Amino acid sequence: MSRTPSTATPTWHHFERKLEDVKPSKTDINYLVMDYLVTNGYPAAAQKFAVEANIQLTTDLQAIQERVDIRTAIHSGDIQVAVEKINELNPQILDEDPSLHFALLRLQLVELIRVCMDTPGSDITSALDFATSQLAPRAPTNPQFLSDLERTLALLIFPSDKLDPALASLLDPSLRKEIATRVNQAILQNQGARKEARLRNLVKLRAFAEKKARDTKKDIPDTLDIGLVGDSNNTSNSNDLATNVSDILMSNNSDNDHTVS
Repeated sequence: MSRTPSTATPTWHHFERKLEDVKPSKTDINYLVMDYLVTNGYPAAAQKFAVEANIQLTTDLQAIQERVDIRTAIHSGDIQVAVEKINELNPQILDEDPSLHFALLRLQLVELIRVCMDTPGSDITSALDFATSQLAPRAPTNPQFLSDLERTLALLIFPSDKLDPALASLLDPSLRKEIATRVNQAILQNQGARKEARLRNLVKLRAFAEKKARDTKKDIPDTLDIGLVGDSNNTSNSNDLATNVSDILMSNNSDNDHTVS
């Protein structure tokens, strides 16, 4: 005699039931999306979403676009242009952050060396002159500066196809993206805004809370979906947040910088 398949509703963990009781409202989600778009520099998407979600856009779109232009310049390797634009916004941004200023100058040296490496037999004088005039005077002020300068100049010694991972990473586009993120955060902080979007902070907080709960042996499910695209359980309102952000950015290609993925 065959058994009748069970049609019982799967039992939810009590933690999951608690989550269902504290679903974020659509308004809260919309404001999180808007905060993400403004903080990370998507002016066209922010303007469109403000209309669709009936949210008042209080941030100056031109101020967002200025950050976008700087980000695009860095992603494209035009570091001198980026530095000039930062100084046009406020010279104190770099004056008050020697570490960021040095990182930008070192990235500019990397870009000069990249040109030399991409052009066999090219003159390396411009790269050496830049290192001597812009980076060498700053290097003695910080041991990390000196180490970074020495490591960057080592790119001139070894063939590009025989670089160890530490040196090869300097030529990876991810370095441009890392510096662009630091610059964006510095500008926001200088303007009295948060350095990171609330959404990013919430994700960090959620990860910290889960780790703390597991370390203290709390009774929580074996796996906890974060509520983003790709999670196995897409039933909560938290997934609407990821969907909203993704849809808005995909429909506003003018905001997207494809130089660095």
